[in-house]
Amino acid sequence: MDDWKQSQRVFSRLGWCYIAGTLTVYVLQYVLVLGIQAYRPEWLMSMTASLLLSGLTMYVCGMPLIVLLTRRMPRTDIPRHKMKWWQFILALIMCYSLVYISNLVGMLVTTLIGVFTRSSVENNLIEYVTGGNMLLNFILMVVVAPIVEEYVFRKVIVDRTVRYGQGVAIAASALMFGLFHGNLNQFAYAMVLGAFFAFLYVKTGNLKITIAMHAIINFMGSMVSGLLFRMMNYDALLHADPSDTELMMELIMDNPVGWLLFALYAMLLFAVVVTGVILLIVFFKRFRLEAQQMQIPRGKGFQMLFLNSGMIVFCVVWIVLIALPYVLSVLDMFAQAMV
Repeated sequence: MDDWKQSQRVFSRLGWCYIAGTLTVYVLQYVLVLGIQAYRPEWLMSMTASLLLSGLTMYVCGMPLIVLLTRRMPRTDIPRHKMKWWQFILALIMCYSLVYISNLVGMLVTTLIGVFTRSSVENNLIEYVTGGNMLLNFILMVVVAPIVEEYVFRKVIVDRTVRYGQGVAIAASALMFGLFHGNLNQFAYAMVLGAFFAFLYVKTGNLKITIAMHAIINFMGSMVSGLLFRMMNYDALLHADPSDTELMMELIMDNPVGWLLFALYAMLLFAVVVTGVILLIVFFKRFRLEAQQMQIPRGKGFQMLFLNSGMIVFCVVWIVLIALPYVLSVLDMFAQAMV
């Protein structure tokens, strides 16, 4: 019983620490936006300024605060195991497969919700990739994000929860990582990605492996895809009238090299995804997780992880933030219908 109460306190404290980081990010963003509106309102129209605002509040303030608040929590040192280069490549292929499949599922769910709510909520990440500064994208998405996010959502969480079981630690890391993205478009693949990275970390104890893999995936998704989108003039195509077939064909024919490279890239990704699915099936039996070191009542894992004040508030706050754009869209729809 003492172990059971202690475990709930651990997860509750984690939840409150990450809530503190969340509130810090949003409060700072709000204050900075007010200041910019007062003195430099034109900056709010800049994609670069928007990305800088998000990056600074998240990686310089919010996440360091989480690390500071959790530093005195008991943690478990995970034994280090080497990963050979060919194992890294196989894991990367499997990771890619999981990311793109879960991304398709997330896009499908988002589209269906958008149809029912008549919502036009967009994925800001695509806007940053297609319209943001490429150098800034590289620094934040390929260098800073993998290092900071892997430390905060893998090392901090897993080290402090793995004694309750590897499965519990992976679930906590995956869910908190997915929710922290604050966007329904990104939630599905971020959660799956977080689970896979947490699995690699508990099995290798080497955070450099997940940082490298995270950086490669972000590089392909932000830099390579972003460059191809720009070569295709994707932004113009996205805002064009789909019913104007002549204009659509003109935009495509004006950028034949970009579309050709994009087609080759898409075929490569398809091959990687198919190969990844095969590898996941082949190696499925090797994805074994070790039981907890602490004595937790059987069948109480879900209650231990989620049914405590900190984790409840963390999940509720992020679910509300994710759902808010859709709720506002529905309310706007009803308001227009009543006019």
